[in-house]
Amino acid sequence: MVKGKENDLRKAAVLIPVTRQDSEHESHIILTVRSENLRSHAGQISLPGGTRDAEDSDAIATALRESEEEIGLLSSQVEVIGKLGDMALPSGFHITPIVGLIDPGLSFTPAPDEVADIFQVPLELVLDLNAYEASYMTYNDVERKVLELHYEDYRIWGATAAILHHLAMQVAKHRRS
Repeated sequence: MVKGKENDLRKAAVLIPVTRQDSEHESHIILTVRSENLRSHAGQISLPGGTRDAEDSDAIATALRESEEEIGLLSSQVEVIGKLGDMALPSGFHITPIVGLIDPGLSFTPAPDEVADIFQVPLELVLDLNAYEASYMTYNDVERKVLELHYEDYRIWGATAAILHHLAMQVAKHRRS
Protein backbone atom coordinates (compact mmCIF):
# COMPACT_ATOMS: atom_id res chain seq x y z
CA MET A 1 0.00 0.00 0.00
CA VAL A 2 1.04 3.57 -0.57
CA LYS A 3 0.40 5.96 2.27
CA GLY A 4 0.02 9.71 1.86
CA LYS A 5 -0.12 9.72 -1.94
CA GLU A 6 -3.77 8.73 -2.50
CA ASN A 7 -4.57 12.00 -4.33
CA ASP A 8 -1.90 11.27 -6.96
CA LEU A 9 -3.29 7.82 -7.76
CA ARG A 10 -5.66 6.90 -10.61
CA LYS A 11 -9.08 5.82 -9.36
CA ALA A 12 -10.12 2.33 -10.37
CA ALA A 13 -12.63 -0.30 -9.32
CA VAL A 14 -12.84 -4.07 -9.66
CA LEU A 15 -15.75 -6.45 -9.33
CA ILE A 16 -15.48 -9.56 -7.19
CA PRO A 17 -18.14 -11.64 -8.98
CA VAL A 18 -19.27 -14.44 -6.65
CA THR A 19 -21.55 -17.13 -8.02
CA ARG A 20 -24.57 -17.94 -5.90
CA GLN A 21 -24.47 -21.32 -4.22
CA ASP A 22 -27.32 -23.73 -4.88
CA SER A 23 -27.94 -27.45 -4.49
CA GLU A 24 -25.96 -28.21 -7.66
CA HIS A 25 -23.19 -25.60 -7.51
CA GLU A 26 -20.56 -24.42 -5.05
CA SER A 27 -19.82 -20.71 -5.04
CA HIS A 28 -16.92 -19.49 -7.16
CA ILE A 29 -15.21 -16.21 -7.95
CA ILE A 30 -14.70 -15.26 -11.58
CA LEU A 31 -11.14 -14.23 -12.48
CA THR A 32 -9.40 -13.33 -15.72
CA VAL A 33 -5.99 -13.82 -17.24
CA ARG A 34 -4.88 -10.51 -18.72
CA SER A 35 -3.82 -10.47 -22.36
CA GLU A 36 -0.10 -10.65 -23.12
CA ASN A 37 -0.59 -7.59 -25.37
CA LEU A 38 -1.35 -5.21 -22.50
CA ARG A 39 1.22 -2.60 -21.43
CA SER A 40 0.76 -3.25 -17.71
CA HIS A 41 0.29 -6.49 -15.80
CA ALA A 42 0.28 -8.56 -19.00
CA GLY A 43 -0.49 -12.24 -18.41
CA GLN A 44 -1.39 -11.74 -14.76
CA ILE A 45 -4.52 -12.93 -13.00
CA SER A 46 -7.01 -10.17 -12.26
CA LEU A 47 -10.54 -9.34 -11.27
CA PRO A 48 -12.67 -7.65 -13.92
CA GLY A 49 -12.32 -3.89 -13.58
CA GLY A 50 -10.29 -0.87 -14.49
CA THR A 51 -9.83 2.87 -14.41
CA ARG A 52 -12.75 5.12 -13.57
CA ASP A 53 -14.09 7.09 -16.54
CA ALA A 54 -15.55 10.60 -16.28
CA GLU A 55 -19.04 9.28 -17.05
CA ASP A 56 -18.93 6.73 -14.21
CA SER A 57 -21.09 7.98 -11.33
CA ASP A 58 -19.14 5.99 -8.72
CA ALA A 59 -16.91 2.96 -8.13
CA ILE A 60 -19.83 0.57 -8.57
CA ALA A 61 -20.55 2.03 -12.03
CA THR A 62 -16.87 1.64 -12.94
CA ALA A 63 -16.70 -2.00 -11.80
CA LEU A 64 -19.91 -2.92 -13.61
CA ARG A 65 -18.97 -1.11 -16.84
CA GLU A 66 -15.50 -2.65 -16.91
CA SER A 67 -16.90 -6.13 -16.17
CA GLU A 68 -19.25 -5.84 -19.13
CA GLU A 69 -16.42 -4.60 -21.38
CA GLU A 70 -13.92 -7.26 -20.27
CA ILE A 71 -16.00 -10.42 -19.83
CA GLY A 72 -19.49 -9.60 -21.13
CA LEU A 73 -21.09 -9.67 -17.66
CA LEU A 74 -24.13 -7.39 -17.84
CA SER A 75 -24.82 -5.10 -14.89
CA SER A 76 -28.37 -6.52 -14.78
CA GLN A 77 -26.79 -9.92 -13.97
CA VAL A 78 -25.01 -8.59 -10.86
CA GLU A 79 -26.52 -8.03 -7.43
CA VAL A 80 -24.08 -5.66 -5.74
CA ILE A 81 -23.90 -6.57 -2.05
CA GLY A 82 -21.15 -4.25 -0.86
CA LYS A 83 -17.63 -2.99 -1.23
CA LEU A 84 -14.37 -3.59 0.54
CA GLY A 85 -12.13 -0.82 1.76
CA ASP A 86 -10.17 1.08 -0.86
CA MET A 87 -6.60 0.07 -1.58
CA ALA A 88 -3.76 2.37 -2.66
CA LEU A 89 -1.28 0.38 -4.72
CA PRO A 90 2.39 1.03 -5.52
CA SER A 91 1.50 0.66 -9.21
CA GLY A 92 -0.30 4.03 -9.09
CA PHE A 93 -3.91 2.97 -8.61
CA HIS A 94 -6.48 3.66 -5.91
CA ILE A 95 -8.77 0.61 -6.22
CA THR A 96 -12.26 0.08 -4.81
CA PRO A 97 -13.27 -3.61 -4.77
CA ILE A 98 -17.02 -4.17 -5.29
CA VAL A 99 -18.62 -7.49 -4.25
CA GLY A 100 -21.47 -8.78 -6.38
CA LEU A 101 -23.49 -11.98 -6.61
CA ILE A 102 -24.16 -13.61 -9.96
CA ASP A 103 -26.03 -16.73 -11.00
CA PRO A 104 -23.97 -19.88 -11.63
CA GLY A 105 -23.72 -21.12 -15.19
CA LEU A 106 -23.47 -17.73 -16.90
CA SER A 107 -21.34 -17.69 -20.01
CA PHE A 108 -18.68 -15.03 -20.41
CA THR A 109 -17.05 -13.56 -23.50
CA PRO A 110 -13.48 -12.28 -23.07
CA ALA A 111 -12.57 -8.99 -24.74
CA PRO A 112 -9.71 -10.33 -26.88
CA ASP A 113 -7.55 -7.21 -26.58
CA GLU A 114 -7.72 -7.28 -22.75
CA VAL A 115 -8.55 -10.80 -21.55
CA ALA A 116 -6.77 -14.01 -22.60
CA ASP A 117 -8.86 -16.36 -20.43
CA ILE A 118 -11.66 -16.45 -17.87
CA PHE A 119 -11.78 -19.03 -15.08
CA GLN A 120 -13.48 -19.69 -11.76
CA VAL A 121 -11.80 -20.36 -8.44
CA PRO A 122 -13.78 -21.97 -5.59
CA LEU A 123 -14.93 -19.43 -3.00
CA GLU A 124 -14.02 -21.95 -0.29
CA LEU A 125 -10.35 -21.73 -1.35
CA VAL A 126 -10.41 -17.92 -1.54
CA LEU A 127 -11.85 -17.70 1.98
CA ASP A 128 -9.24 -20.08 3.45
CA LEU A 129 -6.73 -17.69 5.05
CA ASN A 130 -4.23 -20.56 5.38
CA ALA A 131 -4.17 -21.02 1.59
CA TYR A 132 -2.31 -17.73 1.07
CA GLU A 133 1.48 -17.66 0.99
CA ALA A 134 3.57 -14.56 1.66
CA SER A 135 6.82 -13.64 -0.02
CA TYR A 136 8.77 -10.41 -0.36
CA MET A 137 9.90 -8.43 -3.36
CA THR A 138 11.48 -5.04 -3.94
CA TYR A 139 9.40 -2.52 -5.91
CA ASN A 140 10.52 1.10 -6.32
CA ASP A 141 13.37 0.42 -3.88
CA VAL A 142 10.97 -0.66 -1.13
CA GLU A 143 10.67 -4.23 0.13
CA ARG A 144 7.01 -5.24 0.03
CA LYS A 145 5.05 -8.26 1.23
CA VAL A 146 3.33 -10.04 -1.66
CA LEU A 147 0.55 -12.57 -1.18
CA GLU A 148 0.00 -15.56 -3.44
CA LEU A 149 -2.84 -18.03 -3.85
CA HIS A 150 -2.46 -21.09 -6.06
CA TYR A 151 -5.31 -22.82 -7.85
CA GLU A 152 -4.68 -25.51 -10.44
CA ASP A 153 -2.07 -23.99 -12.79
CA TYR A 154 -2.95 -20.41 -11.84
CA ARG A 155 -0.76 -18.20 -9.66
CA ILE A 156 -2.95 -15.47 -8.17
CA TRP A 157 -0.70 -12.81 -6.66
CA GLY A 158 -0.16 -9.10 -6.12
CA ALA A 159 -3.18 -6.80 -5.96
CA THR A 160 -5.65 -9.56 -6.89
CA ALA A 161 -4.44 -11.83 -4.08
CA ALA A 162 -4.41 -8.87 -1.67
CA ILE A 163 -8.02 -8.02 -2.53
CA LEU A 164 -9.16 -11.64 -2.18
CA HIS A 165 -7.25 -11.99 1.10
CA HIS A 166 -8.96 -8.84 2.38
CA LEU A 167 -12.33 -10.37 1.44
CA ALA A 168 -11.38 -13.56 3.32
CA MET A 169 -10.38 -11.55 6.42
CA GLN A 170 -13.67 -9.62 6.37
CA VAL A 171 -15.71 -12.83 6.06
CA ALA A 172 -13.70 -14.49 8.87
CA LYS A 173 -14.22 -11.42 11.07
CA HIS A 174 -17.96 -11.46 10.35
CA ARG A 175 -18.19 -15.19 11.15
CA ARG A 176 -16.50 -14.64 14.53
CA SER A 177 -18.89 -11.87 15.59
